[in-house]
Amino acid sequence: MDEVIQVTQWLSSITPRKKAKLFFFTTHADAPSPMVGSNDVDTHEETQLPLATTVALHNFKNIDEFLKKKVNTFSCYNVIENEITKTDYEYLRFYSACKYLDVVPPFLGLEKISAIQNKFEMTDEERDYRLLLDSADLVLEKVCDSLKPAGVSQMWTALRKDRNLIRGVKTIDIIGFFVDPNPTGIKECLFFFIVRFLQKADKINRVNTNRLERLIAQCDESSSCEEGKTIDFIIDSLRFYPTELYPFGFCLIMCVIEGRDGAMQEIEKTMEISRHLGMITHTEKNPTKETIELVKKELMKPTYQFYSSFTCWFMSHGDSNSMVLADGETIEREWFLTSFPDISTFQLKPKVFFMVSCRGANKFSLKGDEFEGQSATCDYYDIGSALIRNRMLDITDSVRDISYVQPMMDTLVAYSTILDHLSGRANTHGSIYVDRACVLMSENISRGRSLTEILERLSQDLHEILQETMDEDRIVYKQACHYDSFFRKTLKLPYTRHPKEDVHSAPQ
Repeated sequence: MDEVIQVTQWLSSITPRKKAKLFFFTTHADAPSPMVGSNDVDTHEETQLPLATTVALHNFKNIDEFLKKKVNTFSCYNVIENEITKTDYEYLRFYSACKYLDVVPPFLGLEKISAIQNKFEMTDEERDYRLLLDSADLVLEKVCDSLKPAGVSQMWTALRKDRNLIRGVKTIDIIGFFVDPNPTGIKECLFFFIVRFLQKADKINRVNTNRLERLIAQCDESSSCEEGKTIDFIIDSLRFYPTELYPFGFCLIMCVIEGRDGAMQEIEKTMEISRHLGMITHTEKNPTKETIELVKKELMKPTYQFYSSFTCWFMSHGDSNSMVLADGETIEREWFLTSFPDISTFQLKPKVFFMVSCRGANKFSLKGDEFEGQSATCDYYDIGSALIRNRMLDITDSVRDISYVQPMMDTLVAYSTILDHLSGRANTHGSIYVDRACVLMSENISRGRSLTEILERLSQDLHEILQETMDEDRIVYKQACHYDSFFRKTLKLPYTRHPKEDVHSAPQ
């Protein structure tokens, strides 16, 4: 069959709502750069004009033309073996969006998908199409689905009133002030236009969504929300780090085994819980400084830009400032913690570090006969009052910026013990902190708990446990853990485990 006819038939089989979503996912706002074939040319026309004309004219001609152009580009594309190009990235995004929406063109060259994945050096686990979907876009899709056409129309009206923001933007004038979002697919196009416009204007990104939340907050709840949804519910969904679908993120486990009883148990437990959470996991046993440098270099590869979070478990001996590596050398804990968050592939994404080591020799000792022999180590938005609001400092958009981010932002560091104190271990099971952390995360996976809630529960649980030193003094003591957070959103654990699909995203 002629390819032109195939493309026409494919487009005619897609509903207007899915066309709007396919366009949205394909024109992803945070495409990586620099990449071969990419430049700094403003893509305003490509990402916003088709949406604007679709809303204004109530037809999908320009979106259809955009999708046809994409398919034709991919059809003629020859995969270059060495360099990763902008087209490689777009091809993977387009395919994953089609797969997610169940509209994969039967004529799409899946062998090219496999060839591109080879260029990205993807493992079998990483070839799952869900990894290639942007989790932030998936959250925005759910927000759109929670709003009625009237709600999106009210957002548009509120946006149009911000003259400083929209001044001189031609696509805004194309749509006009009053919009009828009721025809099928028009609501989605208008919402996605608002999102992409705010992103291009540097008003929102995957972490900073306050400007979008303020537009939603101005909607009338009775007419703007789908059944069972509320304005608060919709806004709350934007206040979590986007970690939709599989995988939940990438997990790096580094564990020094030499001279640490129960270290293999620590590895098994952390691997089990990370996989249970739907993470793709990599383990480094007996790491050295060279190992750490190689891992950092690996994490800078383009594949890791597709992950929505990063978790690292580092387990070793240590003191107040440093950690002991497998070769006996030490590294400064602060150096380790500040070097990983600056990796570009995980910027604007949650990064969690579990630092499991002693930070000194002090211990919170318990004295008295009743403690002898007792030990676990033997074997802004909603301010309700207008009066209060009026007394607050007026922070205008002109003094806000989301472009520059301090590297440690969106990072959480969880310590197994407090400064200058021991971190307890069991003879056969390794770190008690690791054990309790894995148990609590496993128990709470289906309850929608946030990571910080679990860490607070862990702090209580660990501090109840009586431990005993392994020297001849046999001192009974308690351990206190804590965490330092630079999070700007809440990180929730998955409600259910996201299993890896049996079928790869492309033939091998």
